[in-house]
Amino acid sequence: MGLDQVSEHKIKYDSYDKPYMEIGLRGSDLLHNPFFYKGTAYSERERDEFGLAGLLPHHISTLEDQLTRTYENYQNKTDNIERYIYLRALQDRNEILFYALVSRHVEEMTPIIYTPTVGEAVQKGSHIFRHSRGLYVSPGNVEILGRMAENLPSQNIDVIVVTDNQGILGIGDQGIGGMGIPIGKLSLYTLGAGINPSACLPICLDVGTDNEALLDDPLYLGHKHRRITGESYERFIDRFVEKVKSLFPNALLQWEDFSKQNAFSNLDKFRSEVLSFNDDIQGTGAVVLAGILGAMKIKNESFENQRFLIFGAGAGGMGVGRQIKSALIESGLDEEKARSQIYTVDSRGLVTSERPGLDAYKKELSTSEDSLKEWKIKDRGRITLEEVVTNAQITVLLGTSGQTGAFTQSVVEAMGRNTDIPLIFPLSNPTSKAEAIPEDIYKWAEGMAIVVTGSPFGDVVYNNQTFCIGQGNNVFIFPGLGLGTLAAQASLITDEMFTAAAWSLAEMIPKNAKETHGVYPRISQLSEVSEKVALAVFEKAREQGLSRVPADADPAEAIRKRMWKPEYLPFRKSKS
Repeated sequence: MGLDQVSEHKIKYDSYDKPYMEIGLRGSDLLHNPFFYKGTAYSERERDEFGLAGLLPHHISTLEDQLTRTYENYQNKTDNIERYIYLRALQDRNEILFYALVSRHVEEMTPIIYTPTVGEAVQKGSHIFRHSRGLYVSPGNVEILGRMAENLPSQNIDVIVVTDNQGILGIGDQGIGGMGIPIGKLSLYTLGAGINPSACLPICLDVGTDNEALLDDPLYLGHKHRRITGESYERFIDRFVEKVKSLFPNALLQWEDFSKQNAFSNLDKFRSEVLSFNDDIQGTGAVVLAGILGAMKIKNESFENQRFLIFGAGAGGMGVGRQIKSALIESGLDEEKARSQIYTVDSRGLVTSERPGLDAYKKELSTSEDSLKEWKIKDRGRITLEEVVTNAQITVLLGTSGQTGAFTQSVVEAMGRNTDIPLIFPLSNPTSKAEAIPEDIYKWAEGMAIVVTGSPFGDVVYNNQTFCIGQGNNVFIFPGLGLGTLAAQASLITDEMFTAAAWSLAEMIPKNAKETHGVYPRISQLSEVSEKVALAVFEKAREQGLSRVPADADPAEAIRKRMWKPEYLPFRKSKS
């Protein structure tokens, strides 16, 4: 099953080298533990030995029988939120069956357990609450986090995903409903990279909410007060990280859906103190970079010769810019040259270094006004998206703004004047927030474009040619990144590891990419993708001197040993 231990219940091997699990639970305790629940699949011996006689129907089912039954029930659900609730309930009672089912139907069910359906689930979090999972940490209980952790079903934690719920997808502050995000992300860690579900810990930081609807909702389950900010917030985060370091010193901490400045502040402050990364910043940056690198194979052009415009300067957009800049430098450009090829536009126009009151996290990718002297623009105080596209000769346009329809026909046509096949990536989630519809882009570009979106879109047919719309889904990066760093026992996660992950993903461009313009593999290949990404990250960690694994260890073997699979193992009574 991957790990050699699940809490105090150990995986052992018999004289024929076949695995079994030694456990100490009995009766109803066994039937209510999602890590060990088999439903109707317990054998006669197990029913007798573990006090289950009469507690289950007579028939003994196989895992295949159970998969047939659960998929039939899933198909009977009438809408996506009901499907989400059904799958979450299944996960809460039987982890193995849940992952076996979803792994059989990856393309169908991934959009249900995560984006886009999780967005609706988060908004309705307090109203659809069924079962608790993970930890809810607040300023009032952070000091007893150790005592709280003692009551978790497993003490052996490899991956923690934590959110303060403020920057959820494209829908903002959702209070403790945001717990659905860490739960969903960790499901994808298991589904993609085989991280044992018992080693996954979702954490919600309940620091209040500024969402008026939640504050007025009598059913809201979180603390009903305004968000703590400033020094109070910073002290709380400091204390939380101290506790995590003490309790789970070898765990990977993933920051998720924090708001703009907090996302960057927490990442930059703690990345060298605890093994950690921010998926909105670094994962998004890597998956978008992979899409660009894959597109270069279609265009037969050099990555370092492109000129990039990022429309939207939140955590995702700036993360993309950081990753592109890092990759340009790795490709041989100096920092000044790399920075000069990246432009950022926010709600106030082109981000310039001379702008009054410029947010600290935007300065790194701001443009000097001295470089704009020859530009033809109407208002130098507010340089528009289209003006930047035209004057800077942009070849790669990336949307992370959440501004529906921002990529207009005139913008797309301007891109077409700069390059034969422009890259136009309306990446904002959910679908309703996309900067343009792929069908419109191909129509305006007369079929000459490569399009990547943040949410799933169907294929587009233009002039009898079928174009595949790649989804820049972070799931292609973060599970493999996590697996690689854990297998390598890395002491730090670097930007270069994310670049290595991006290059690895770009190598998996579909064979028919030149015809379809699809730059990502299919979600059904997620496990294969994650294993390749993990290997690239492991090797980069070793190259940078950050791996604590012996030099003669085989990376591929170390990775495979950590990959859990959803299968029922025989149970035997614990001797202790």
